[in-house]
Amino acid sequence: MDLLYQTHSPYARKVLVFAHEAGLAGRLRVIHHETSPTNRNDAVFAVNPLGKVPVLVLEDSEAIFDSVVICDYLNTLAGQRQLIPADGPRRWVALRMQAIAQGLCEAGIALRWETTRRPEHLRYPPLAEGMTTKLVESYDYLERDGVLDEPLHIGHIAIATALDWLAFRKLPDFETGRPRLSKWYRAFLQRPSMQATVYDGETHD
Repeated sequence: MDLLYQTHSPYARKVLVFAHEAGLAGRLRVIHHETSPTNRNDAVFAVNPLGKVPVLVLEDSEAIFDSVVICDYLNTLAGQRQLIPADGPRRWVALRMQAIAQGLCEAGIALRWETTRRPEHLRYPPLAEGMTTKLVESYDYLERDGVLDEPLHIGHIAIATALDWLAFRKLPDFETGRPRLSKWYRAFLQRPSMQATVYDGETHD
């Protein structure tokens, strides 16, 4: 299977870390593609009408996207190493954590548009403030209520890759004043799956 990837995408990294943890990384051919809303990549559009990575292209050429759906698909191949609980309270905890992680990435991307990527005269400071609030509130939630010490599941992977992307992009700090979250994050960074998928590169708009 081909994984259309981007070395600085938190969504793509979540998929690849998931594949490593599920024992499926060896079945993927990872192909880097640069994409952005202002920089069309025809090869990606050919398999995803949204023009975004990650995209998983199966052996029969069927394309699966986005990261949530790809992880769900990979989970069906993982055998005893499934990382998305099938039912019960743990399933909803895992999916809620993944939703928080998706929101962290979305808020972080929007914040970057309003602080570094959009021409300065087009930036809207109230939107940047609103996105910062979403990040800070989510950090506090994870410190206070995040179920970080459960056995590994998709929620942990999603949170770890989102937080590491926020750190990579030097977005609002999540470690200061949050010892529980910081300790968990630093420990998760040492996992082989994270060490094998370090962020690299810049967005080309």
